[in-house]
Amino acid sequence: MLSRNIAHRDTKLRLVGSAHHVLARFERNVAPGSIALDKDQIDLHADVALFRLAQPKGHPQRFDRGPDQAQPTIAEGRRSMLRAGSRGPDFRMSKPIGITILGQRSAAKGALAGGHPPIRSLYLHVPFCFHKCHYCDFYSFVDKEDRQDAFVNSLITEIQALAPCFDPDSPRPALETIFVGGGTPSLLKPHLWESLLEVLHASFRPATAARDGVDSLEGETEFTVECNPETVTPELMSVLRAGGVNRISIGAQSFNDGHLKTLERWHEPRNVARALRLAAEAGIPRSSIDLIYGIPGQSLDDWRQDLETALELRKLSPGFEHISCYALTYEAHTAMTMRRDRGEIAPIEEDVEAAMFEHAVQRLADAGLERYEVSNFARPGRECRHNMAYWRQEQWLAAGPSASAHVYAGHTCQSGGWRWKNVPRLTDWMESVQSTGGWSDLVDIEEPDPRRALAERVMTGLRLSEGIDGEDIVRTAESLGCDESLLGRFERQCELGAAEQVGNRWRLTARGFLIADLVVRDLMRAIRQGGA
Repeated sequence: MLSRNIAHRDTKLRLVGSAHHVLARFERNVAPGSIALDKDQIDLHADVALFRLAQPKGHPQRFDRGPDQAQPTIAEGRRSMLRAGSRGPDFRMSKPIGITILGQRSAAKGALAGGHPPIRSLYLHVPFCFHKCHYCDFYSFVDKEDRQDAFVNSLITEIQALAPCFDPDSPRPALETIFVGGGTPSLLKPHLWESLLEVLHASFRPATAARDGVDSLEGETEFTVECNPETVTPELMSVLRAGGVNRISIGAQSFNDGHLKTLERWHEPRNVARALRLAAEAGIPRSSIDLIYGIPGQSLDDWRQDLETALELRKLSPGFEHISCYALTYEAHTAMTMRRDRGEIAPIEEDVEAAMFEHAVQRLADAGLERYEVSNFARPGRECRHNMAYWRQEQWLAAGPSASAHVYAGHTCQSGGWRWKNVPRLTDWMESVQSTGGWSDLVDIEEPDPRRALAERVMTGLRLSEGIDGEDIVRTAESLGCDESLLGRFERQCELGAAEQVGNRWRLTARGFLIADLVVRDLMRAIRQGGA
């Protein structure tokens, strides 16, 4: 789900599990500017968590925050990382440039015309839902005007305008990944899917086409569509498969009726199994489900049962080899947060949420699903390649309202890249796309910034179990004058048992993943301050 778009709203640093939710957002094409924590707040929380982590078991863990401030817990280290976005983290090292809508569009066109390597990933955003879930702050809504036809026509127009920009040297660029998120993409009518898939096939080819002669997108292109269990039908699965879709991601969230009601999820738990079965029968070879933990009223036993139910479903679909587990996060201005603020629901205890996270890591590993990213688990070789592109700071283009893009300013990500976000309102997006021949108005655009680029590489790379190339990071930091401060911070993390160096790779330890957000922010401080 890194393929969506996050709202530009700041939230307080929270306890437990943030690292999981932010990743989901990154998967959703997070917009620039989604992380905006005060410097002192970042510094304080990072120091507190590291201090507590270093204490022997049973040590009276306290940190001087002042008489009126509550003592933080290690759980605080995992809560806010989930707020950073896939879907462009921002560490306030730079701000979107203040230019007009026309100027922004021209800047984006200029970035696409300037010497970047071929772009191999595409994200499409479908904003329609049949019900707005109470915890969701992605751009989505219930379409009461039945604008699906007009939306798909505009989406096709934007895709056709963008297609030549992926690889100027190829009339039909090769793609490695396509991800369709929302919203609920599976709400689109099958005949509209047929039109959309036809255009995608005409515009792109699989990345391996030149090598093996395959001319269908299903070749080696990972093509994912997000689905709600209630909207999966034999006809839809057949259309998707015929169009080259080879992976679906199902929003299960929970198998407990009561917890689904709390989340305002409108689907029957039994229909998750039905959706997986229909996808497998249609020949879609890979599937994934999303689960949420930390739901008000949810116990550790409830969470254990959700995981066991999910693992049982693997018997129905041999290709079901990927599970995402996200901690519930109370985002500003969502119905869930307003219910909490009115006292209608109460967040679960942070220690229980931490235990849920740790149980998921162990249980899924026992089942052969290895954690390859803070919130994502898969059988080796079945990782979501599209989201890996986000976390590895690769390039992608995006179409649809609120969708965000990332394009290198040079041949690699080291010099930084351009980021921009389409206008997040359906009517405005459609009008701008139709009036310009495929170019959406933009609400945000960020110029290349090498220091921000390094910060983002560290943030997203350390989310991954594979970690980051330490030698490359240090070389880049040296060019920016922050290598000494960054190395010092990293060595400190290693001494505390939160990080380790294996060969030339920097990565988090099991303990480090528990406070992933704060470990990363500690390194961010070194990048921001060193040599500045």
